[in-house]
Amino acid sequence: MSTVAERVARVRGFNRFYTNVIGVLGDGLLQSPYSLAEVRVLYELANRGDLAVLDLRRDLGLDAGYLSRLLGRLAGDGLLVRERSEVDGRRQVIRLTAAGRATFSGLDRRSASEVERLLQPLSEVDQRRVVGAMATVEAVLGGAPAPAAYLLRPLLPGDLGWIVQRHGIRYSQEYGWDTSFEARVARIMADYAQQHDPRRENAWIAEVDGAAAGCVSCVRHDDDTAQLRVLLVEPAARGHGIGGRLVDECVRFAQRAGYRQIVLWTYDCLTSARRLYQAAGFELAEEHAEHSYGHDLTAQRWSRPLTAPAPGG
Repeated sequence: MSTVAERVARVRGFNRFYTNVIGVLGDGLLQSPYSLAEVRVLYELANRGDLAVLDLRRDLGLDAGYLSRLLGRLAGDGLLVRERSEVDGRRQVIRLTAAGRATFSGLDRRSASEVERLLQPLSEVDQRRVVGAMATVEAVLGGAPAPAAYLLRPLLPGDLGWIVQRHGIRYSQEYGWDTSFEARVARIMADYAQQHDPRRENAWIAEVDGAAAGCVSCVRHDDDTAQLRVLLVEPAARGHGIGGRLVDECVRFAQRAGYRQIVLWTYDCLTSARRLYQAAGFELAEEHAEHSYGHDLTAQRWSRPLTAPAPGG
């Protein structure tokens, strides 16, 4: 575990790295005569319309004198005008001129092109990792709730390792299970990678803001029976229906593949997962006591027939 001082140093190091990457250390941003703060003011006005100076100062957290100097320079260049509010004469309102809108439009296109050039050498997987990491930083530091928007996609290179790693971490942190559980998931995913039949077996990743946030797989148990395996949803993505969607997708695939029933094995301590299974029409078929992953557990087998349509199917 790193110390607080080490974490502070790591954040500061990243700040130095990223400001250099995006080129904000020079006299002008995006090969323009304007600073980062000045371009941010243009951005706010272009995207939000007329703004009171007090509102702009509050939202950007700028010193009143510093903001006044920024506005004075931009006004001097003909990019914005400052007027008294028609509603409250004590408040000053600023808006972009036609020249200001044209200047910002050019800067905006240039910024998008530079970011595109930054991402272009990266693989799609690495682009998703970068975007997902940025979303995580924004959500954690901004105190934002987990986003509700997500998509389901097939596995990509690197996903097998992610599934194994996240199962090992999540079940250790939430249930205290030892590394024998991670080893079991590793064997499951290795078998899937080496010998799965794509006509009758599949796996999905739930992705939020470009980052993996959940997973599930549907595999052959026997000719008539499918098995749901490796269901997981990251804590930050819970509460938005992702787990239920993963289960339903697995059930629908099993129906289309021609199985007559679908089963799964779980433990009675996994209460949230059990609620998802019940909501999808699974019923408890059997249970027994066992010692696994460093704990005394009650293992359960759940099943549901596939003659009726899956929920939402």
